[in-house]
Amino acid sequence: MSGTVTAVSSNGEYSFTKPSRDSVRLLAGLGVEGDVHAGVTVKHRSRVAQDPTQPNLRQVHLIHEELFAEVGEEGFKVAPGDLGENITTRGIDLLGLPVGTLLRIGDSAVLEVTGLRNPCLQIDNFQDGLLKQVVGRDEAGNIVRKAGIMSIVREGGMVRPGDTIEMELPSGPHRPLDRV
Repeated sequence: MSGTVTAVSSNGEYSFTKPSRDSVRLLAGLGVEGDVHAGVTVKHRSRVAQDPTQPNLRQVHLIHEELFAEVGEEGFKVAPGDLGENITTRGIDLLGLPVGTLLRIGDSAVLEVTGLRNPCLQIDNFQDGLLKQVVGRDEAGNIVRKAGIMSIVREGGMVRPGDTIEMELPSGPHRPLDRV
């Protein structure tokens, strides 16, 4: 299975959205060079408040471009970087990947999938009602999070729109993604 990078985004300051870039550099063990969420330990404000020594399992946020069309059908306008993601993808079922999946991007970058993004109220501050579009419940009443996945950088490298993404599933039993 493979997909494509459709956009890359980063921001050196805390803000909900991230501007699109021509490229981003992934740094092994840290995240996106110059991005506010890069680091060995947690950088998301709510996580820092709980325990600033926690490992940063949210170094790189990926979101599937197909989500933008889905919420667009409900009247929302969302573009790459608007939901704070670093890499926008096409053609990969990100939400269906198991924990530990490796994503090989471009010439040398490798990400390891750690879990689901846990959407917060900032999404409604961006566009009122959007949170209900990216968090819901399935027929059994289980919470379904659709706002992308989180990962850590195993091998660094440049990532650009148009780069191919190859997936390598982990060996052994697959663990479904949960929020991180």
